Amino acid sequence: MEIVKPIESNIEDEHMCCAISDKKFSVGYEKKKDRIKTEIKTGYTFKKLNVRGKVFIEYVSIEHSWWSINGKNFMVINCFLVSGQFKGKGSGSKLLQQRIADSKDMEGIIAILSDRKRSFMTDPKFLKYKGIEVIEEAPPYLKLWGVKIYKEAGSPQIKKSAKSGTCPDKEGITAYYSDTCPFTDYYTNPRLRGYTNEKVLPLTIKHIGSQGEGHKMPNPWVINSVFYKGEFVTLE
Repeated sequence: MEIVKPIESNIEDEHMCCAISDKKFSVGYEKKKDRIKTEIKTGYTFKKLNVRGKVFIEYVSIEHSWWSINGKNFMVINCFLVSGQFKGKGSGSKLLQQRIADSKDMEGIIAILSDRKRSFMTDPKFLKYKGIEVIEEAPPYLKLWGVKIYKEAGSPQIKKSAKSGTCPDKEGITAYYSDTCPFTDYYTNPRLRGYTNEKVLPLTIKHIGSQGEGHKMPNPWVINSVFYKGEFVTLE
């Protein structure tokens, strides 16, 4: 199967992610497309198999990543998904090998994941099988996974500000989200707004719209995070 790299000239014609079949996520889907159109100018890469399915990988250099990570000359996996009929057929290995080939001038590859498969996250089992290991952790269960291409390479680290497990807002619910994922807009607006209105809870929503804002996140997961009275609750 052919690997397709969507660029501005064909991005409108390509199936870009896992939410295309559900109309309630259409706003988030278009926002993700718009974000990719902007980010590819900084070297952001989206590659997929030439099928109409959920088989794709997204990555960018750490210098242009929005994740709250310190380091240089590493490639960061943003999203990596193989699902449905394409599982167990070598599709994931093919995409990962393509990424390694694109990272030949880098010192290694990293990703922010968890201790197990969680919603909106790549399953760490596959990356562990491919030799990618935990470098560092952030409470309560976020982990920086990585592998060095060169043994003498340095080790990226999660920013200190992203390891406390707390956010500055101590009243009610605080939600952070970006357009990195097509689902986050819907689950934040209107779902979370509806919930807090029903429960009469204060709500603060912080949309992460730039690399600088991502680097100031109170945890290293820029896609979405929910806090209650300043304490981390969930990524879902």
